[in-house]
Amino acid sequence: MSYLLAKDTVNGAEGSVVITRNGRNYVIAGMRNIRPTGNIQSEKMRVIGTRTIQDKPNGVELTGKGNIYYGFDLFRDMVLNYINNGVLEEFDLQITNSDKASATLGSQVMAYYGCHLTGEIPLSILNSEETMMNFDFNFAYTRVQKLQSFHEPAELGN
Repeated sequence: MSYLLAKDTVNGAEGSVVITRNGRNYVIAGMRNIRPTGNIQSEKMRVIGTRTIQDKPNGVELTGKGNIYYGFDLFRDMVLNYINNGVLEEFDLQITNSDKASATLGSQVMAYYGCHLTGEIPLSILNSEETMMNFDFNFAYTRVQKLQSFHEPAELGN
């Protein structure tokens, strides 16, 4: 039986996040974590003649969440633009996983298009208990594309 070797696991801190807003790229240095997901929606189906409950996929909800150190103004500016002008800007997001220690896997690059913020974005924070303030954020997106794939591991354990 073959198994994955530890050297081919990916360090979660190795990589980059780039946001494209109004044609300008922002390399996001203060990101603590980010996780876009595809939540498959489905409906249950029952029919006479069987006790089996079947399941039929009928769509995918594309959302994500993350956490970033406080001091990053781009999201706050988007919320203020929405408050003051009624326009919630969209942005694109590119996430690269690239851990040189797992060299046989290479890198993966995923792009998320038509993103917009959802939920709460703090406009100001003061907290006497925190020395490195951060906040959670949520977003939705309309399209995803894999720009570069990981490679298969060069060797497996036995």
